[in-house]
Amino acid sequence: MSDRLYRLMLGALLLVALYFELPYLMYFIIAMLFFEGLSNLRLPVLLNRLRGRIQSECDLAPFRSTVRLGFEAERAWRLIVALMLLVTYAFFYDRLWFFPWFMGFAIFGAGVSGVCPVLIGVKWAGCR
Repeated sequence: MSDRLYRLMLGALLLVALYFELPYLMYFIIAMLFFEGLSNLRLPVLLNRLRGRIQSECDLAPFRSTVRLGFEAERAWRLIVALMLLVTYAFFYDRLWFFPWFMGFAIFGAGVSGVCPVLIGVKWAGCR
């Protein structure tokens, strides 16, 4: 499983949880993203290890910058998404109801197109 397919499935799962109003699924997604971000045990990497495949790194050649932080960009992306979903869905959903929907469509679009602006920004900020 590639990170692109993971983002596609995560975005679709977010949209399904929001559409059918499944709060337990949303909290599971948020907890899973926090766990993956804090422990760096990412689902695509674990599945590729079980299948015996080596996952290649994402190539963002025009957006290369110097690595200032020893923190992986995918890990930072998961923490950012989990934190934004937690704040907007768990605490301020009555006023910021559109933000989890926007994130779901953006993550789904990143999975379809292979271009994630947040991930590019995190890599540009100095994560490896």
